[in-house]
Amino acid sequence: MLSKPKSSFVKSLQIKKYRQAEQCFLVEGSKSVVEVLLSDFEVVMLVGRPAFLAEMDRHASALSERYDVTEATLASLGSFQTNTTGLAVVRMKPNSSPARQAPLVLALDDIRDPGNLGTIIRTADWYGVRTIVASENTADVYNPKVITASMGSFTRVQVYYTALPDYLRQHDATVYGTFLTGTNVHEVNWISPAIIVMGNEAHGISNEVKTRVQQPITIPRVGKAESLNAAIATAIVLDNYARSQK
Repeated sequence: MLSKPKSSFVKSLQIKKYRQAEQCFLVEGSKSVVEVLLSDFEVVMLVGRPAFLAEMDRHASALSERYDVTEATLASLGSFQTNTTGLAVVRMKPNSSPARQAPLVLALDDIRDPGNLGTIIRTADWYGVRTIVASENTADVYNPKVITASMGSFTRVQVYYTALPDYLRQHDATVYGTFLTGTNVHEVNWISPAIIVMGNEAHGISNEVKTRVQQPITIPRVGKAESLNAAIATAIVLDNYARSQK
């Protein structure tokens, strides 16, 4: 049985300051929990329905802290309005600088929307990008909405938070940035190692980061929409980069 203190602990992880204090976060839904159990993250607790706990036995038979709860209790613990399976409490990883310079790094400058960040992580995973460097005001990667939107990709893509202008200055790579004007993304001559900077949903790339961009690029507009969703724009740019590497 899940005690009241344990229940309060799990619920608290929906809020950033408590996640940081406990150094834990929530992963909700059977598919995402399986992904995290198969990764190098440390799972500290499983909470769910009997069928969910039985399914997780295949991947976490040695985990002693597991709790069978009702659907109503499960829904109250996490961010899902309804959750018929279960959730995991997982230990955060340290915010460590990437061990080496990758051929391509995705840099995010003040991406605020958790859904966008989660989708960007999933998109990066699809295109084989293993490193995302994020400004310190970018959404928290451990926000439940980010974890859910990433569909398990957070287990394969490292997100490192740092002062972005300093990071760009210190790394020997060609820095590309997305703007309303610049080289057509379909015509870019990509040079590796490369860093691609994606800006804030409303304001684009900040002035401090803009000074570090060596090659402005743009996605040509055909219709009359004022802007593209940040996650969609990221997918377009990464697809063009991937095509150039074939």
